[in-house]
Amino acid sequence: MRIRAVSAQRLDMPLAEPYQIAYETVDAASNVLLRVDAGPHTGWGCAAPDLPVTGETPQDTLALLAGPVAEALQGADPLRPAAVLRRLAPLLDGHPSARAAVDMALWDLTGRVAGLPLWRLFGGFRTRIRTSITVGILPLDETVARCRDHVAAGFLCLKIKGGLDPDDDAARLRAVREALGPRVELRFDANQGYDLEQFRRFTAAAAPARLELIEQPTPRDLPELMGTVTSESALPIMADESLMTLRDAFRIARRDLADMVNIKLMKVGGLTRALDIDAVARAAGLEVMVGCMDEAALAIAAGLHFALARPNVHYADLDGHLDLRDDPTAAAVILRDGWLHPADGPGLGWPGPA
Repeated sequence: MRIRAVSAQRLDMPLAEPYQIAYETVDAASNVLLRVDAGPHTGWGCAAPDLPVTGETPQDTLALLAGPVAEALQGADPLRPAAVLRRLAPLLDGHPSARAAVDMALWDLTGRVAGLPLWRLFGGFRTRIRTSITVGILPLDETVARCRDHVAAGFLCLKIKGGLDPDDDAARLRAVREALGPRVELRFDANQGYDLEQFRRFTAAAAPARLELIEQPTPRDLPELMGTVTSESALPIMADESLMTLRDAFRIARRDLADMVNIKLMKVGGLTRALDIDAVARAAGLEVMVGCMDEAALAIAAGLHFALARPNVHYADLDGHLDLRDDPTAAAVILRDGWLHPADGPGLGWPGPA
């Protein structure tokens, strides 16, 4: 079997509601959909470039995938993903979401040829996983109202964004806990917003909120500061922006810089690298969450298959598709009462455009 055709298209999807995090306000998402045809099968991949996080723009990612990458993939054996990705490394190094799209499409093809979903091929540990849903930085009353709505819709795990003001962040979390009671899991993501003094103020003030974990409280270019925070904190600290590569995972594990890691396929370069990083985390005793960017449901499906396959992935934050309008891949995952299920079918399970 050989790859005979490759194409890419840009997906510009507005958000139903813009949201704010510590370093930007987001009102739309631009992804790049990759199609790889080989024999009677088609594999699909998706890139979600984000300049502040992955260092890529949508236009550059589209040009790379539709041009040099498509040309390099012609005639390749899609059932040898490791060999193909190794050969494409000079093109894809420094472009993690583009690499994720190629990796995803090759594995999707492999699953379709095998007649098995990827979560089974990669280990088959579980059949569904609960996802958190994210609430951006909003005034206190709006935060509580938004959280109430999510709980009413079946979500029992909420991730609250912050990082601009530790006192305001703590007040919002205390209000959410008081309004929703003990049954809802609360996670907090500071998106690199705190220094050490601010972190200490936040954790003291937020104690009544009984948080499950704190994600990336300090800047990624200050790894020793995150290590200090981790050693001081009674709550688990999760590395997110600090984890971009397999070497980052090894460094975090070796130096005890965090208790947990958030693996995002778009940051690390796809499913293959996610599996490698998960192995490092498991060996080091670090729990794993699979996270996402603002991604079409097809990309979310890849993260979901990874999460379902591996026992070390205890948490999922796979909600990046829920607020997107005009997502042609919406059927790639199934959401029921806050739990994500894979679509029926081999590979990633998405049948392709209607």
